[in-house]
Amino acid sequence: MTTTRHRTPAPRRPTATLVALLLALAVAGCGAAVSADAEGGGSSAPIPSLGAVQSIGLPSPSASGSTAVAADPSPSAIATAKPLPSATATPEPRRKPFAMNLYRRGDYVAQYTFEWCVGASLQMALNMTRAKDDMSRAHQKELWEMAQARSSSPFGGANPRGWTAALNDLGIGPYVLVSLPTFDEALQVAATAIRTTKRPVGLVMWRGRHAWVMSGFESVGDPAVHDDVAVTGVRVLDPLYPHGSKAWGPSPKPNTLIDPATLAKQYVIRDSFRVDLGVPPGYLLVLPTSAAPGEPATGRIDRWHFAST
Repeated sequence: MTTTRHRTPAPRRPTATLVALLLALAVAGCGAAVSADAEGGGSSAPIPSLGAVQSIGLPSPSASGSTAVAADPSPSAIATAKPLPSATATPEPRRKPFAMNLYRRGDYVAQYTFEWCVGASLQMALNMTRAKDDMSRAHQKELWEMAQARSSSPFGGANPRGWTAALNDLGIGPYVLVSLPTFDEALQVAATAIRTTKRPVGLVMWRGRHAWVMSGFESVGDPAVHDDVAVTGVRVLDPLYPHGSKAWGPSPKPNTLIDPATLAKQYVIRDSFRVDLGVPPGYLLVLPTSAAPGEPATGRIDRWHFAST
């Protein structure tokens, strides 16, 4: 005998229209249960709690089942997002020819002996930073002995460390002995120091055997504005003028503007370790490191190798 089985129709899933109706009733504040689709013949099913959507700002139902919904905001109450202004890079100031010179007539002093180049360089630095010039032999001897006593040199002379210490003890510092890895960087650092401190720079010449004073420079760009100016000329004071050296070349006339190529013939890297100066091999400068009162500091000393004095 054949038995016919009658299947009970499965409840249909709520249609999209009904889902939209349920959401609309919930937002309107209705807390009553809504029956399932009448065509499905199924039992009533409660609406899922609104608590699951609180993260997007809808209120949760109260204990009585009702839900308080704020009134729709008026168009005037809606904040309008304004576009942020686009970031605009500040253009670099145009590089112009720049020149600076600390030298005044009467500042130059020749060295009185072939050993006193550091004493004469100290004397010229004092002349450029003080109102009254001094060119006496007695004072130069005193300055050389001051540097010699601070040099700790096994050869009995005055070296760059003693030169640096004497400048500080004379009250026109602070100065430090620095070593730069390249010739071009040494010129940039020296020009920046003169520009920002208004004090001369000491050049350690002939691999550490001689002393010159750099009193000024010319460049493309202002070192106080640009970090990488091109130094096109330097003004130097060689205390050995007019004698010069057969090995290294002639002494330039005091306050002469010489080009970097001419300077590079005598201002060379110091790579000797006969005397420990506390700095690695490089182009050595006796450098003013902070400004005179009321002037901005260089702010770049952390980039250089320097010796304590």
